Amino acid sequence: MSFTVIPAIDLREGRVVRLRQGDYGQQTTYDFEPRELARRYAQAGAAWLHVVDLDGARSGGLDNLQVIEAIASDGMKIQAGGGVRGERDLRRLFNAGVSRVVVGSVAIRDPGMVGGWLGKHGAERITVALDTRRVDGRWALPSAGWTELEAQSLDELAPWYAARGAHHLLCTDIDRDGMLAGFNLDLYRHLAAIAPTLAVQASGGVRSTADIAAAREAGAGGVILGRALLEGRFTIEEALAC
Repeated sequence: MSFTVIPAIDLREGRVVRLRQGDYGQQTTYDFEPRELARRYAQAGAAWLHVVDLDGARSGGLDNLQVIEAIASDGMKIQAGGGVRGERDLRRLFNAGVSRVVVGSVAIRDPGMVGGWLGKHGAERITVALDTRRVDGRWALPSAGWTELEAQSLDELAPWYAARGAHHLLCTDIDRDGMLAGFNLDLYRHLAAIAPTLAVQASGGVRSTADIAAAREAGAGGVILGRALLEGRFTIEEALAC
């Protein structure tokens, strides 16, 4: 299975930001213009960009769609999400130039509908996002910008989507997100065991290129890189090289 290094841009009110553990009250705003940052990553050799509409994730609307469309117009392959609740949102993102749409809350709350999208649009057009945190001994699945806890668990839904032909699964350990504490390698080994056909994108906590190599060894199919790149802990060129 190929391995993909994917830089991330999180958007709030059109600006590049990062949250700590998904907490909207713990935001860091960076002095980067989103489109210029995307161009920088593309020029360095990144084939894919991950874009999150944080406003949309909480509101259920595509609040930063114009920014996403501007980035996509430069030709980089983008997977983007945040606020996708139905077919209309999916089509708006496809029409904006997004190559793969990331579906999170709706993937947890209405797997039947997302399973239908996989059949209709193909596994290469959809990334299922099952972001998780450990609650009472199970991998729980918070939704709505990680603000609401759902009944379904990761161990139920990851194999369910694999059985329905999903290929791309994004999984963030929420408690490590933005914390620079390293990936939760046990989580990715667990996913490789329960859903081996999924190309899992590891996210949350990367602090060094050694973490990227460790995620690959743990069975991940790629990594999402956010804060560590923004704060210069390593370069995108170094990440791609490893």
